[in-house]
Amino acid sequence: MVKLELDQVGLRRMKEDDIEMVKALIKEGCEGAENRIILHILTRPRCLFFLAVFSSILRCLVHSFILALAIPVFLLTVFLKITMPRSTGVLGSSLPYWDYIGSSYRGTQDETLQNPYCRISGKVQVKKKPRCRVGSKDEDVSAEKVTPDRERAAGQVWVADCEGEIVGCVFRESEKRAGVRRICRLVTGSWYRREGLGRLLVQSLEQKERESGARRVYAHVPYPSKVGEAFFRKLGYQQLGERTDEEDDEEEMNLETPERGFLGYPLTKVFYKDV
Repeated sequence: MVKLELDQVGLRRMKEDDIEMVKALIKEGCEGAENRIILHILTRPRCLFFLAVFSSILRCLVHSFILALAIPVFLLTVFLKITMPRSTGVLGSSLPYWDYIGSSYRGTQDETLQNPYCRISGKVQVKKKPRCRVGSKDEDVSAEKVTPDRERAAGQVWVADCEGEIVGCVFRESEKRAGVRRICRLVTGSWYRREGLGRLLVQSLEQKERESGARRVYAHVPYPSKVGEAFFRKLGYQQLGERTDEEDDEEEMNLETPERGFLGYPLTKVFYKDV
């Protein structure tokens, strides 16, 4: 565990040079999540019944009880491994993380989120000069022609930068509905967890979206993730469908549905917060 000074963390939009670092960070953060979801699906009653039927049929073809049990589980696990990344890479999005990062809008050097810890400590956040890239300036400008429509259609990736090292990131889905934003992935580096970095990323993004006119923020969490569920509940989020006294709850559930996998089992839980 490395002690992180939150007032020295810069929150800015992902740039072209950050893509590989963000990919590595997301890959590290996804380790174990996919296996937990697969185990969750394999232990559901309907799935166990499906495996039992398949195993009984296979028992007539192979003269081994162990193989008749192991083969269906193996084949189903391989199938889930192949199809799962489209849901677990970026939760709530149909794109895996490598596609989502590539299609997301990369911001300029000045696009930042406010860090409230800087105001509390009285320290001024130091802005580093952008790193030089190989190639002419004309090539860089022509490669990044972003219209307002293009920016709204693209997702956003915001990174936490501490002394040139990306220690965390948060993914915000494209603006598909007016006044509604969606957080589809939050990752902090393994050395900087339980230091308040995730809370800083989410709350700073919430403040920006509130100022831009958003009324509600959604967050998609892996279904078996108790840690992720507890984290968002502490930040004031509620699981969609828990409250029966809200008039728009049923309508929102139809619009903001969780990702579903094999046999229709949910892969994510949807949480929301009115900002």
